[in-house]
Amino acid sequence: MRVSQERLKIRIQENKHHHGHDVGERLYLHRHTFIHALPSHLKIVAALCFILIVVSTPVTQWGAFVAYFLWLFTVVKAAQIPFLTLFKRALIEIPFIFFAVLMPFFGTGEKVQVGPFELYREGLIAGSGIVVKGTLGVMTAIILSTSTTAREILRGLERMRLPVLMVQIASFMLRYVNVVNDEMERMKVARESRGFNATGMKSWKVLATAAGALFIRSYERGERVHLSMLSRGYQGVLPQEQKLKISGSIWLTAMIYPLVAVIIFIAQLLIGRM
Repeated sequence: MRVSQERLKIRIQENKHHHGHDVGERLYLHRHTFIHALPSHLKIVAALCFILIVVSTPVTQWGAFVAYFLWLFTVVKAAQIPFLTLFKRALIEIPFIFFAVLMPFFGTGEKVQVGPFELYREGLIAGSGIVVKGTLGVMTAIILSTSTTAREILRGLERMRLPVLMVQIASFMLRYVNVVNDEMERMKVARESRGFNATGMKSWKVLATAAGALFIRSYERGERVHLSMLSRGYQGVLPQEQKLKISGSIWLTAMIYPLVAVIIFIAQLLIGRM
């Protein structure tokens, strides 16, 4: 156990000066917690297992979902993620919530009276399931993205034996997002230094021309980056890091997240049969 704690401290020191200022790293929050220090592929596995358990839970088992949320907020607290940040990033699921809210109004079968509205029971259950399970899934993804950099997630997927080509495509996409963003910022500064101010439809021609120029300049910049990689020995495979041996205690620490969900799931089943 002492050895595993030392390894976690080493990983914290390795990430100490990485604050995620790149475009592809803006979701990452730099914190000195054991959750941030865990290997990325273990966090991905833990997140996927938790989501599978949540999806497998019948939506009528409300006690289990209350326990899931309490456990999730405990993990958020341990990762030192501000609850306001968690709430703001969770707003991405608003379109799905809007769709779920409409489901009880359409369907067939038994109806229930909820205030002044007559809602379909099956639609109400299905809509509630989308909201609750979707929220838990989104928040789990937020915990993963805030405690792990995008590059670490790609390394984790690589360790999980995801097809190398897919990992490389995602890696290049992450690199070129920063390239395109840099070009866009320089062009914006150049336009503003010449007195340009987008005020209406008359500005669309200038913006369209800038968009075309941005595409060409980004493409040329990408070619130069690729040639520089070839000149440094790139042969279609990204450099591999030395694989570290992960002890059982680190595995157990990472798997606590889905294990507690499994305990909640089993406990709710046992309570339901009593």
